[in-house]
Amino acid sequence: MSLPFALVRSLPIVPEGHIRIGGPLAIPEVLLGLGVEPREVLASVGLDASIFCDPDTPLPCTTLGRLVNACVARTACRHFGLLVGARGGPSSLGLVGLLIHQAADVGTALRQAVLYLHLHDRGAVALLSSQGDIARLTYAIYAPGVEGSEQIGEGAIAISCNVIRSLCGAAWAPSAVLLAGHRPADVRPYRRFFRAPVRFDADQNALVFPAALLNQRLPRAKLELQQAVIKAVQQLDHELALDFSTKVRRVVRAGLIVGQYSADQTAALFGMQRRTLSRRLREEGTTFEALRAEIRYETARQLLTDTRMPMHNIAEAIGYAEVSVFTRAFKRWSGTTPSVWRSSLPVRSYGPA
Repeated sequence: MSLPFALVRSLPIVPEGHIRIGGPLAIPEVLLGLGVEPREVLASVGLDASIFCDPDTPLPCTTLGRLVNACVARTACRHFGLLVGARGGPSSLGLVGLLIHQAADVGTALRQAVLYLHLHDRGAVALLSSQGDIARLTYAIYAPGVEGSEQIGEGAIAISCNVIRSLCGAAWAPSAVLLAGHRPADVRPYRRFFRAPVRFDADQNALVFPAALLNQRLPRAKLELQQAVIKAVQQLDHELALDFSTKVRRVVRAGLIVGQYSADQTAALFGMQRRTLSRRLREEGTTFEALRAEIRYETARQLLTDTRMPMHNIAEAIGYAEVSVFTRAFKRWSGTTPSVWRSSLPVRSYGPA
């Protein structure tokens, strides 16, 4: 059982705002399938094709965003991110993908993936939540200034779907799929892949499925391999040594999705009092309020850019009960109103897929 430990020693630490190239590894393959030479597109954003030789290579999320936008523009394929994600699965996540298949049940597997996603992707957060009979697996980008977030989100949800299919069988399909991007003219590629209703212009990227699935047992992994993989993941997590404010930022971004983002709620997730949370953040030169405002601003810009959601829905999605309060906050952050900011965005156009 030395393989996981050798693996850990050779794995690079994923820096903040980066993602392992293993997630978008299929980009060259998809480009070729659409009749486009990958080297030309990669060169247009300052990348060399050799970066795809090692799936553990970290790539800035901002660079990935510019790359997928260039791919969409060059191929005129609106569902480019979906095509890339559809070719992924647990192996796309590296060591985290290996960990998933050591779990005793589906719920544990998905919680492990959420808990350790930062070993693969430090520009986004995932959240597994359930309410009544319904569960959701959500993916949200939090790295600032990421273009192409709708493409990255659609690719991540496709990979997530394949991860669950690897656990439950290829015939598995979600009850519904939520995507934050604009509704394309042709939704058939999405329906073919997910085999489920797909709603666009949502406030999140998520798979919706029966909560009972979380209790489904999985084939028992060999105990020795299971323990070795878990220890390897924990070792890599320890070596990453995230600062406290980064951990809080991830928790708040995930909590924003389900409306659990207060200082008290965040402190409770870390097993501490609110005053301890405040002290730890002050020691790192920030405050909970500053982090929350930063995340709200970034989320608002993503929703204004990537969806056609009405202002009252965007305000609600980032925790404001009134549009007027959201408008004042956005003007304080950006110097202009959300309506003016959205109207200044370039008009998107996609050719035939």
